[in-house]
Amino acid sequence: MRAALDAARQAGADVPIGAVVLAPDGHLLASAHNAREELGDPTAHAEVLALRAAARDYGDGWRLDGCTLAVTVEPCTMCAGALVLARVARLVFGTWEPRTGAVGSLWDVVRDRRLNHRPEVVGGVLADECAALLAEFFAGHRGPPAE
Repeated sequence: MRAALDAARQAGADVPIGAVVLAPDGHLLASAHNAREELGDPTAHAEVLALRAAARDYGDGWRLDGCTLAVTVEPCTMCAGALVLARVARLVFGTWEPRTGAVGSLWDVVRDRRLNHRPEVVGGVLADECAALLAEFFAGHRGPPAE
């Protein structure tokens, strides 16, 4: 999760979310941060970018069997679907996202028994640090609270 936090801090104008993909032996395959603003791409979420980079260098080109995706925030529906399709073995995430989270908060895409793959999920890892990074970012974009 520390590597994902480091990636999140590189997000610049984007919401500071970071993701890393680890090989089954634990070595880092890919690291990414949100880049929607930077790339002008609505799908440029940290998870998607990290999965794409890892898939280029691992396995058969798209399956990430045995790999772990660690991300600072609970994945959205798009990202949860992508990690299921990539056959990621394990998802580790930091803070919960009650408005858009698709790993138990709003939806639970990754545990849907109708899908052909269900990764192991560990949530709440370094949650306070991950949440603080987001709070700091949004405080700077929304201004001080009204009195």
